[in-house]
Amino acid sequence: MPEHGGNLRDATRLYGQQDWIDLSAGLNPHWYPAPDLPGHAWHRLPEPDPELVAAACRYYGAAHMLAVAGTQAAIQALPRLRAPSRIAISAPSYAEHAHHWSLHGHTARQVSYDALADAVKDSDVVVVCNPNNPTGACVPRAVLLAWREALAARGGWLVVDEAFADTDGRDSVADQAHQAGLIVLRSVGKFFGLAGVRLGFVAAGPALLQSLDEELGPWQVSGPAQRIGKAALLDGAWQERTRAVLHAEGARMRALLAAHGIASAGTALFRWWPERAPEAFHEHMARRGIWVRLFRTGPRGIRVGLPPDEASWARFTAALQEWTKEER
Repeated sequence: MPEHGGNLRDATRLYGQQDWIDLSAGLNPHWYPAPDLPGHAWHRLPEPDPELVAAACRYYGAAHMLAVAGTQAAIQALPRLRAPSRIAISAPSYAEHAHHWSLHGHTARQVSYDALADAVKDSDVVVVCNPNNPTGACVPRAVLLAWREALAARGGWLVVDEAFADTDGRDSVADQAHQAGLIVLRSVGKFFGLAGVRLGFVAAGPALLQSLDEELGPWQVSGPAQRIGKAALLDGAWQERTRAVLHAEGARMRALLAAHGIASAGTALFRWWPERAPEAFHEHMARRGIWVRLFRTGPRGIRVGLPPDEASWARFTAALQEWTKEER
């Protein structure tokens, strides 16, 4: 299985720390405060809630959506809905896309962002993370829509993973996902900080969503997840405040890294940079109880999320200063 962030049990097993600052997953550290739930939310089998889907459609601007148990469920199921095809996956990228499209008889290849336009010409499916995880790179909306048109003309798909698009949705194509050949994945795990709820949404045409729903089977999303997700999607005041906070903290992290000679890229939720000695940096931080995301290949680098409080900012800053001194 591909490696992921958030694996604090592994961190504790390897380094023996207990008081971890987890910067490895790129999640909003100021998560949405889940409302109190009625007892029957835990007791009843979870019927699909049309009000949840309606809230998602309004929030994401999509005409049709399907609620799923995290976008991971859709990432695993979509390759099963096509006959063996030629797949191009943006790279570097969220590793689960390449992992699952390489199964089920497909011919999958990873393509750099610079080469994606050419890959559209000879692929049946193109998969793009936008913004990209881990680099933060973005493909302009107009380019994505042109790729969709080209792929759809020959029965192909453009799959756009917009898990990190909530803080800046200018390049989102969710509002166009009713058009043939376009599939958009959205998550409440990143911006809302609710990764443990396991809730995501797929925007696409009705026929494809029906096929995906049948492939995934009944009771996909738990009753508690549906209630918490609906509250978060409808809370516009919290969303507005949180975007402002995350943009400010993202700028703070960018400036902090730059002050220590690190030129980073990313989004409001994370920063990434190609690190000359990523294993050494990762080890340095881990020894100080700070868990960052290590990328060993393609390209080698480090991704850090946002600290949750001022004490955590201070610990990270001190560790960064020590690293800078050691490097010099």
